[in-house]
Amino acid sequence: MAYPGYGGYGGPMPGIPAQGMPMQGMPMGAPMPGQMGGPMGGAPPQGAYAGYGGGAYGAPPPAANDPMWSYFTALAGQDGEIDAEELQRCMTQSGFTGSYSPFSLETCRIMIAMLDRDFTGKMGFNEFKDLFTALNGWKQNFMMFDQDRSGTVEPHEMSQAVNAMGYRVSPQALNVIIKRYSKGGRIFFDDYVACCVKLRSLTENFRRRDTMHQGSVAFQYDDFILCTMAI
Repeated sequence: MAYPGYGGYGGPMPGIPAQGMPMQGMPMGAPMPGQMGGPMGGAPPQGAYAGYGGGAYGAPPPAANDPMWSYFTALAGQDGEIDAEELQRCMTQSGFTGSYSPFSLETCRIMIAMLDRDFTGKMGFNEFKDLFTALNGWKQNFMMFDQDRSGTVEPHEMSQAVNAMGYRVSPQALNVIIKRYSKGGRIFFDDYVACCVKLRSLTENFRRRDTMHQGSVAFQYDDFILCTMAI
């Protein structure tokens, strides 16, 4: 029997524009506070993760015209990439989580790992944009269920959120997810995002290997460890 569907690749949730939502408390295109550089915003990334740069001699790299570029370069520093500590600082200073608890360093690590195809522990500019596209969708989805703005959702709401993202998992798997990411019987935004990251990453790893779309694959031990321990 064919697998019913993978879903949930950080795309827009039902009723959410494809471009996502602006960061909390910041209109799209407004300058970031302090010395963080230029305005945030802009369209989500298109296509693969090809690096910016190149082009005609003396011409500015294409990313220089992107409204997120100066913000990214201010965060990334000389190495041109963002690590977990820099991402956590970005999330805190931008106010992305709003009234929700700030992201832990561990959540920032797995957010980077979701897009870290070369296993450097850092992300480049395209990955940075892709992450914000995914985060915007996940935040909007969380807010749909956190209607009292308590910063948490109930276990049954978490099940609905997973289904709303297009994942088709068994009740037993949902129960394991809820137990893993709940604190005191409720799921906080930080843990919700961590759950979304792992669902997306593990599903992508599985889907790449399920070439026949049958819902089953054969893993070599080392490949299995690589797919699961990296997130």
